[in-house]
Amino acid sequence: MKALLLVAHGSRRDTSNDEVRKLTERLRIRAADQFGQVECAFLELAQPSIPEGIRKCALEGAGEVVIVPYFLSAGRHVLEDIPAEVAIGRQQNPELDIRVTAHLGAAEDIGGLLAGLAVDDG
Repeated sequence: MKALLLVAHGSRRDTSNDEVRKLTERLRIRAADQFGQVECAFLELAQPSIPEGIRKCALEGAGEVVIVPYFLSAGRHVLEDIPAEVAIGRQQNPELDIRVTAHLGAAEDIGGLLAGLAVDDG
């Protein structure tokens, strides 16, 4: 089974973390034909951590985990911190095929999405 793990920063505000969890639920429905499992994890300040999220995917039968960084720019978290946490997950789950996609801000149609928000608002 192929799993998708959405990775967000995490916040001290529970409502912010709940937004990510709700997005994960919507993504689970939208991507059901491509992913047998869709979960979220957080880099810091919230649970589950990235290694815990990877482990959950493994325990539920995933053989492949695709990690999507829910970050707008390629700062230190995207370039250093997330890869370090994923490395821990790989070490703890050597049977998994784990791959990290580009971060959200690098998505080709991010400009179209933002323009759509601006049009919908006006």
